[in-house]
Amino acid sequence: MRPPHSGQDKSTRGTFWHDGHVDTTRVDVWLWAVRMYKTRSSATAACRGGHVLVNRLPAKAATQVKVGDRIDAFIERKRVLQVAAVIDKRVGAAIATKCFIDQSPPAPVVKRDASVLRRERGTGRPTKRERRDIDRLRGRSTTESR
Repeated sequence: MRPPHSGQDKSTRGTFWHDGHVDTTRVDVWLWAVRMYKTRSSATAACRGGHVLVNRLPAKAATQVKVGDRIDAFIERKRVLQVAAVIDKRVGAAIATKCFIDQSPPAPVVKRDASVLRRERGTGRPTKRERRDIDRLRGRSTTESR
């Protein structure tokens, strides 16, 4: 039995849904494909929760995006992305960064002073009084169970 289209060249066979260029795709699929969300279901949940805007309007998961659209998403912090390329399959990180232009404000710098609760090395276990002082600094009451 002969495989279908074996004697024809590619141009005469016609086009299939997976052969052509993608003009639009769902916003949840695009956010997952460019690695903004780890899973597609988490991207869908973010759309349902109102954490995603497309062109400054609230977006459902099925909202179509195209090149040039602005996507505002809250992903650990506010992210403003402009669609540079529409993709609907998850790609590597290097390729994914070429599919959007990040216009987000810089991430806030959080400075923590770790030396406040640090004991000197070699001083041994804290005494009962020191342990109570440490608990007071951490905001725990001394009657809480551990």
